[in-house]
Amino acid sequence: MKIPAFLVAFLALAVAACSGTPAHGPHDTEKARQPIEIRPGFFRGYLDDAELPNSLALVPPAPVAGSPTQAADNTVSAAAYALRGTPRWRLASSDADLRFPHAAGLFACALGTDISADAMPATYRLLQRSLADAARSNHSAKDHYKRPRPFVLDQQATCTPDDETHMHDDGAYPSGHAVIGWTWASILAEADPARADAIFQRGRSLGESRLVCHVHWNSDVVEARVVADAVVARLQDNAEFQSDLATARRELAAAQAKGLAPKQDCKAEADTLARTVPGAL
Repeated sequence: MKIPAFLVAFLALAVAACSGTPAHGPHDTEKARQPIEIRPGFFRGYLDDAELPNSLALVPPAPVAGSPTQAADNTVSAAAYALRGTPRWRLASSDADLRFPHAAGLFACALGTDISADAMPATYRLLQRSLADAARSNHSAKDHYKRPRPFVLDQQATCTPDDETHMHDDGAYPSGHAVIGWTWASILAEADPARADAIFQRGRSLGESRLVCHVHWNSDVVEARVVADAVVARLQDNAEFQSDLATARRELAAAQAKGLAPKQDCKAEADTLARTVPGAL
């Protein structure tokens, strides 16, 4: 099953495990700095419970049926669903998978190089650990509003059918995937400011993929960026995050200097992403 399951099982485990972040001495090996795995594929974040942003306090109430915002969301949703069966639909399905190592390649074209655990351990670790912080920060609003997803209301297919049973009862607002994608974009843009435009464009398209998949509304994605911004702001005071970020800058610069181009077809990705969803913000 793909990543949406983290919004139930992972959050419960992460909260139990995140009582604090252990300090590391200057002579620790890179192996010793690998993130603590809470369960296979899911890692402890940088932030402890008290440091997490409260998404419920950050976003406005979820749009309700009959409201102007819901009407606008309906229009965007219909436009996004028209992409069903196209290359954009297939890319949205790929974007939905936030498991590693797949997730580490989502920004490869924007960065001009692949991110691997072997070649870029600090950059890889940034993505793994910040995913946990972003997911946990988003939980309070999602759990409070429990906004029904588009496919729940209209019974249409999604691009991730294996996840539909879980997502049926998992709130849509804000989008967890979009929080994670925008958090990653913000962090990677810090690591490689020269490529910030391409990185943020890819971060935006990851959120748009949730519209194409028919599992989120436009306002779910828009408000997710607010939560992500709060997560990244909190991370700025975390010493381990700053250490990994500094190392990630060097890793990315070294990989780009060596001309280590991404393995995927970046022209095909760019051509696919050129077809944006009308009305999406």
